[in-house]
Amino acid sequence: MENLKDDRGYNQIWVDAKSTRVRASRRCDYMISNMHPSPQKNVLEIGCGTGANSHMLATRTGMQVLGTDLCEPFIAEAEANFLLPNLRYETLDFNQPARFDGQLFDYIVGNGILHHLYPQLDQALANMKILLKPGGRIIFMEPNLLNPYVYLIFSYPLLRQAANLEPVEMAFSSSFAKKMLRKARYNDIKVEYRDFLLPGIPDFLIKPFIWIGGLIEKTPLKVASQSLGIIASK
Repeated sequence: MENLKDDRGYNQIWVDAKSTRVRASRRCDYMISNMHPSPQKNVLEIGCGTGANSHMLATRTGMQVLGTDLCEPFIAEAEANFLLPNLRYETLDFNQPARFDGQLFDYIVGNGILHHLYPQLDQALANMKILLKPGGRIIFMEPNLLNPYVYLIFSYPLLRQAANLEPVEMAFSSSFAKKMLRKARYNDIKVEYRDFLLPGIPDFLIKPFIWIGGLIEKTPLKVASQSLGIIASK
């Protein structure tokens, strides 16, 4: 399972494969299931990469979507590939709220972003609140530290190096996510165990993985899911 690297040489985006596209689509639908879409609402995606999820959100909801990333080549690729009247991309750092010129958002979303901000998660969550409208919501999918594969990759230096992880990124647990959201004074906090579909698996395994994963999510074994769905309101 390979990744596309950003302009610093770190793995960020799974390479294209049917399983990767199915996984991304399911994650987008999960985000939308925690929204109340309307054309009058807007969405900020943090770490949008090459823009696929922002494009899906804009297409499926009709909301105004702004996809942002720190990697200029990713944003250039997104702008080249995805054009919609209700979609735009910018190289922006949400940790500098003043650069948004007072624009506020109904939803802030991200796919595997918060764990990159592990050392400064307190400040990152506070900056997101600044960019949310009253009652606005954050929706993130993050790697679950209790998943065996995730635990191994993030816990051992040689495996971290082999996976080209950033020095500071770290997966976390459901309890840690809840603790940090409470500390940042978010409301309506919900953290769910989600997703057993691995990116890059052979096509014939996609449906069995989804079916088996759906069953496991209804049992105590769900704690080993690949990801956490993190939702909270301002």
